[in-house]
Amino acid sequence: MSKNEKSEAVAKVEKAKKVKDNAPKAKKGNIFVRVGKAIKGFIKDFKGETKKIVWPGAKEVIKSTGVVLVAVLVIGAGIWLVDWLLSLGVDGVMELAKEYGKNASKEAANLFSSL
Repeated sequence: MSKNEKSEAVAKVEKAKKVKDNAPKAKKGNIFVRVGKAIKGFIKDFKGETKKIVWPGAKEVIKSTGVVLVAVLVIGAGIWLVDWLLSLGVDGVMELAKEYGKNASKEAANLFSSL
């Protein structure tokens, strides 16, 4: 764009702003009219968006289902493995606590019996 074209474009934008500012403001109407227009606009937009939907074919659905099932099985196996290892750890700590408790009670009994 040349300078002349730019200045013309700026002049048009400023003129449009002035016209917009001087234009009388349209009445919005009561609440029921506004809600009705909003619902009507929503339905129109909804219909337009639903026309854009592209449904996947049967092969693509089957492949996606397979991927989801495999992912669920892998994640489930991982969670089971972690749970199993943690339960083994907790059981080991509990066994150590029981043995330590038995030994401690024997030592305490020996200590008090020697007094």
